[in-house]
Order: sequence, then C-alpha cells, then structure tokens
Amino acid sequence: MSEKIIMASSSYSNSPCAACKFLRRKCMPDCIFAPYFPPEEPQKFANVHKIFGASNVSKLLNEVMPHQREDAVNSLAYEAEARMKDPVYGCVGAISVLQRQVIRLQRELDATNADLIRYACNEVPPATSQFGSRRSSGHGQGSVGDQNSGFYFPYNNDHFGDGHDRGEGSM
Repeated sequence: MSEKIIMASSSYSNSPCAACKFLRRKCMPDCIFAPYFPPEEPQKFANVHKIFGASNVSKLLNEVMPHQREDAVNSLAYEAEARMKDPVYGCVGAISVLQRQVIRLQRELDATNADLIRYACNEVPPATSQFGSRRSSGHGQGSVGDQNSGFYFPYNNDHFGDGHDRGEGSM
C-alpha cells in the first residue's frame, strides 16, 4: 500500500490529482485525495463529489485508518456511480435486481432438477430400441430440441397413454 502512495505522490507532482484538478486548486504533496483519485480517472472524483461533496469525503478519509482508505474510496465511488444511474435506490436497487435474479434462477434450477429426477425415475426402454427406431420415430420420445440432437431421455410426452402428444413436459 505504501508503494502505491509513493507512486501516486510521484505521479501527481507533474499533474494534479483528479480531485484537485476538478476543484481547481494546487495539488500539495500531502493531498488526501491524490492516492485514491489519480488524474487518469477524473469521472471517479466528479461522481463522488457530486453525491457526497469534497469536504465530506475529505473528513471521511481523515477519520478512516490509512489501510482502509482505498476500500472506503472504492465504496464511495461505487455508491456514487450507482446513485448517478439510479438516484432513488442507488446500489440498493442493483442489489435488489440481483437478488430477484438469483431467486428466479434458483426456481428454474429447482424445476430443472425436479424434471431430471422425474425423467430418471421413469422406466428405461430396452437397450436395443434406445438408439434405434424409438429415437427417430418422431413421436416426441427421447430428444431435446430436434429429433437428431443425439440426446435421448427415457420418457415420452404421452402422459395419458392414449398415443397423443399434448406438449406437456416439453422444454
């Protein structure tokens, strides 16, 4: 971490950090912003300043222990960017969207696992007909997608035993 601060201090001696450039002030060697807002990332500070204010960020950085400052700035930058995209919810909105997506995918996974268990529990046809006429008979038995996919499952779509495929259980 100390190497980064030394590197940052040597790089801003030629060019002010993004914060000082944005605030139109001289970047001093002990600038609290310089290690975390390099001149190559002006939008990072602009977003943080617009949401939290330079004075508040400066106070926060001075109160946080030096080894935690980089994480604090990264959190502020993430929240500021999220607030710019969604002023009402910020990163909470993004978290909510991701949680809903996880729930939806978990339900889909549960349904797929249930289908696999249901298909695995059905009687497997005799080995001679597994890759023979049943697979290519065109009655919906044993393939996923098209009839020539090469994926055979030991089930058919005739749940009622009357020879009619009603489309139930298809993927």
